Amino acid sequence: MSEAVQDIFREWSLPLWLTLSIAITGLIYLRGWLKLRSTRPAQFTGLRLASFLSGLVVLWLAIGSPMDGFADALLSAHMVEHLLLMSAVPPLLLMGLPAVPLLRGLPATLRRPILGPLLRLSVLRRLCHWLVNPLVAWLAMNVAFLAWHVPGPYSFALEHEGWHAVEHLCFLFTSLLFWWCVLRPWPASRHTQGWGILIYLVSADVVNTLLSAFLSFCGGPVYGYYVDHPNALHISPLEDQVLGAAIMWVIGSIAFLVPAMLITFRLLRPARLGHRNATN
Repeated sequence: MSEAVQDIFREWSLPLWLTLSIAITGLIYLRGWLKLRSTRPAQFTGLRLASFLSGLVVLWLAIGSPMDGFADALLSAHMVEHLLLMSAVPPLLLMGLPAVPLLRGLPATLRRPILGPLLRLSVLRRLCHWLVNPLVAWLAMNVAFLAWHVPGPYSFALEHEGWHAVEHLCFLFTSLLFWWCVLRPWPASRHTQGWGILIYLVSADVVNTLLSAFLSFCGGPVYGYYVDHPNALHISPLEDQVLGAAIMWVIGSIAFLVPAMLITFRLLRPARLGHRNATN
């Protein structure tokens, strides 16, 4: 292990409040999952529990582990961090069907007098329905994605730790909205997805591809932060940028296109079955 890598590990310290917050969220979910497991065993399987807890672990790895130190030094590591926050954590959390377990896992003294009346507010319900409108969710995620990759905001976030946390929250929150429209976790209504969801996913991949292609082929470092703060790993800013763009291009496209292909197969299945029945 090089001295530069050892320095990053030595400078890392456990983010206590973040770690406690993630651990408490996991315990609340587990408590709610155990309650629901007794009445809905087919719905709240061990796989649901593993998915949600894995999402929390990946979240901690992305922003609480030494990876965050590498992300401050290398654009490529920063892109991996962004991919985890936007393409790995949200689907894992949502596949755990988190809404009801998190509510049921809270103490009744908090849930009934405070959260109950709050969740019944019509204005809050309308806001939630508006946020998970596919057009709103698509725009929210992609605007946040592009805006934080503009050189000015990107470098500003790296230089100011508080704004770096805001950037991470923007990525996580808007990506939860985006993937919610794809997965529609219970108790959301499970209306049949049409071909429009493919446009939703593929168009998001187009945005990712355009930014990745620009960073790959622009011919010079885009982010002055990495020029002004050379990394101790002795990777040139341009090489680091091309590597980061390639990671974002390939892994990001996989995250969008694999679900699109699975949904395509599912949409085509009734047509194939209908054709088969007609020929028999």
